[in-house]
Amino acid sequence: MKMSSSVFWGIILILIGLSLILKVAFNVDFPFFKLLFAFFLIYLGIRIFIGKDFRLFSEVNDEQTVIFSHRTITHVENGREYNIIFGYGVFDLRKLQYSQDEQLSIKLNTVFGNTEMLINDTLPLEIEAHTVFAGCKMPDGNATAFGEAKYRDTSNSNVPLLRIESNTIFGGFLARKL
Repeated sequence: MKMSSSVFWGIILILIGLSLILKVAFNVDFPFFKLLFAFFLIYLGIRIFIGKDFRLFSEVNDEQTVIFSHRTITHVENGREYNIIFGYGVFDLRKLQYSQDEQLSIKLNTVFGNTEMLINDTLPLEIEAHTVFAGCKMPDGNATAFGEAKYRDTSNSNVPLLRIESNTIFGGFLARKL
């Protein structure tokens, strides 16, 4: 989804017009410019957090990033980092197949979004979740909103460990073994 400058300015003018109508017709003071400034600061924070390649209104062509959309990911690669920003990402790893020789390790970052992990209940699993003003729920029901939570299930030692590091800020992370 590529957004042209005319669409952007059209949205800004519509919002300014709506804020004026709310003020004149309904005597509702809508702080449009304060909100616009707040969203700009949030955008800058996300850009610093994600890196210089973050673009708010351009299409993301990689499989590791979900921005302003919903995506189901069924294949993950060892050592990869996945980002969910203002979106919803489902990691359906119930049919995950990887090398029997080494453990699989991935990192998930969720900012103002939701991440759901669906994991085969026979896989040995280790999750380390860091949350800031977010909701995090582990397969055993353990939950946190601020801080760190850990989950470890190594009941099936014949299969290498799946290790997940989750960082969630103002969002949600849910891991389920099915």
